[in-house]
Amino acid sequence: MEKRKDVGEEGNDAKRMRMDGPKPPAAKVTFKTKKQREHLALQQKQEAEEADRLKAEKREAIRHEFLLSEELQREKERQLRMKERERARGRMEEERRGKEENAPRRQIEKRTAVGQHGGDGDRSEMRTRQQEAELAQIKEHYLGTRRAEKKVQKPSERFSDKWDLSEDTNRNDSNPIYQERREPQLLFGRGLRAGIDVREQRRQSNFYDELSKRRARQSGEHIFKERGHFLESRDIEDDLSLVGLQEESRNMYRADKKREEMNDRDWKIFREEQGIIIRGGRVPAPMRTWAESLLPCELLEAIGRIGYKSPTPIQMQAIPIALEMRDLVGIAKTGSGKTAAFVLPMLTYVKQLPLLNDETSQDGPYALVLAPSRELAIQIKEEITQFASFCKCRSVAVVGGRSAEAQAFQLRRGCEIVIGTPGRVKDCVEKSYIVLNQCSYVCLDEADRMIDLGFEEIVNWILDQIPRSNFKSENEDQAMKEELEAKAGHRKYRTTYMFSATMPPAVERLARKYLRAPAYVSIEDAGAGKPSIEQRLEFIAEAKKRQRLQEILGETEPPIMVFVNQRKVADVLATSLCKLKFKATSLHVGKAQEIREAALGGFKDRTFDVLVATDVAGRGIHIEV
Repeated sequence: MEKRKDVGEEGNDAKRMRMDGPKPPAAKVTFKTKKQREHLALQQKQEAEEADRLKAEKREAIRHEFLLSEELQREKERQLRMKERERARGRMEEERRGKEENAPRRQIEKRTAVGQHGGDGDRSEMRTRQQEAELAQIKEHYLGTRRAEKKVQKPSERFSDKWDLSEDTNRNDSNPIYQERREPQLLFGRGLRAGIDVREQRRQSNFYDELSKRRARQSGEHIFKERGHFLESRDIEDDLSLVGLQEESRNMYRADKKREEMNDRDWKIFREEQGIIIRGGRVPAPMRTWAESLLPCELLEAIGRIGYKSPTPIQMQAIPIALEMRDLVGIAKTGSGKTAAFVLPMLTYVKQLPLLNDETSQDGPYALVLAPSRELAIQIKEEITQFASFCKCRSVAVVGGRSAEAQAFQLRRGCEIVIGTPGRVKDCVEKSYIVLNQCSYVCLDEADRMIDLGFEEIVNWILDQIPRSNFKSENEDQAMKEELEAKAGHRKYRTTYMFSATMPPAVERLARKYLRAPAYVSIEDAGAGKPSIEQRLEFIAEAKKRQRLQEILGETEPPIMVFVNQRKVADVLATSLCKLKFKATSLHVGKAQEIREAALGGFKDRTFDVLVATDVAGRGIHIEV
């Protein structure tokens, strides 16, 4: 029986398998590596975060919808209440007006009846006029139609400070006292009247000179010789009457005054003449010539060789501030000499430090310069090379489009200054081609342009790689002490310079984060165009643009730069200009670095007369005209 039962159960199992189908094979246990498990865990975490985010967004949407409905309901109720108040106010106003109109009417009717019973027509007419006058006064009182009359002043009541010439009794008098009136000579011609310009009075007053000459002729020739010097310059030391004049002459502003004689007022006038605007306390006096600067003799010799005769306004004020080791924000238009304004103090700082060798170069350069475009970075490198021709400071340009391995080799050999674009500098730091452990001098050139190109995040990342241990204090007084320590060479603190043509909010945010108690230097209206550039605006149809451009190029002497918005348009326009016998080339970021350098170099040395470029050439490119 047991065997039959087992056989029956086996048959039932077979039938069940035929009905349900074959069972799937059991899942195999697979081994996953640690990386796969981490990836799976990360994926699950991301899915959970995404689900939480969606739930949070859904809850926020429901909450927002609920609050919006509540706000709409409250607004409807508020409008209903306002309408009810308006209706009640209207009803009260109508009732008040009705009462006011009925009251005078009843009084008029009552008085008219009394007049009729009296039988006196004149008295009734007078009462009627009085009632009309009362009614008019009531209307004026409640309707506000009464206007205050201005009091007219009679001509006889007006005050006049002018005398009629007919009242002058001395007009036709023949007495010479009245005909030849003399000006009062205060202190024999040396005194001055208050309220009148001092220099104008001295220029018009020759009484004392004439008196001295007359005395010299009377007393003899020797007196005239003694007074001759006084008559020419009025600068005699032992004459007590001219002490005030000498003091005023000493305090008067002159452009050729000695530096030690200049006071705060003189420097203020000088800054106004040069268009220099400063903000921030403790700003040193500007330099008027290269000889007044505290630059080393090697740099002054290089400046003389290059041919810089006098500094520009931004250089006059920015270089003394930079030599004080103080953070600086410089706002000046393109072409104002900002490059030399930060390169010369940077070379002064690097020159004071020992040259890097194979061991010390492992900690990176002393200074870092960031520029928005490759062409500008290369140009800054060339400027540094020119100024450093008499010192041993080495610099390397790190830009895209060139061999990264060759640049890494130059960096490993050691350099004191690195100039580069944000993207390539970040790549070099990530690949450990360069470190910024001992970098304590940072300059951001054309900072607003870097922000416009979307480099804000990369610039923040690069600046965060510099150790924060050498940051100056946020307290201005403490920062001043630290600047003095850095200037004396006791300790190195990070010094950051930011130069820009404009000051958008993103640049201000960058300055607040990385600069400590900076000085702000602005040259005139930095946002306005250069007065030496003539700007014309012509509205032309698209089909006539090419013809008009050809006419303008034919009328203008080279070199000529044509700016367009798109790379393709630049190439097409340059090709069409070449067909029209113009020596033209194009420049944009879509070209290889060698081609870009060749195009820009050819335009500088007059191989090409026309350069068609995008906004990559809009800032900082120096072209000799």
